[in-house]
Amino acid sequence: MAAATAVRAAGRRSRGLFDIFVAEIPWTVSTKELKEYFSQFGSVQRCQLPFDRDTGFHRRYCWIKFSTPEEVQNVFQKDSHVLEGSKLTLKQQIRRRRSQRRNQSE
Repeated sequence: MAAATAVRAAGRRSRGLFDIFVAEIPWTVSTKELKEYFSQFGSVQRCQLPFDRDTGFHRRYCWIKFSTPEEVQNVFQKDSHVLEGSKLTLKQQIRRRRSQRRNQSE
């Protein structure tokens, strides 16, 4: 149990390091396909697509990290993103340093 809790906590911390949250991903799309699609906008450093342990399917959302802020802006220049006939929902993540988060909570 402690290991699972540690993994979940690490996942929550790492999400702040990603640039874009992507939802409504079709079940048939893989991490590789997501990386290939988003690489047209810039260098994809990481794609985190979480899977459900019980079903074995991914949860239909992911986080994408790019090399530069300009690459992130390239993604949002396009009006809509469609993979396998499904329109993806994108949200830009706000990057904050730990010191900035602490100052805001005080």
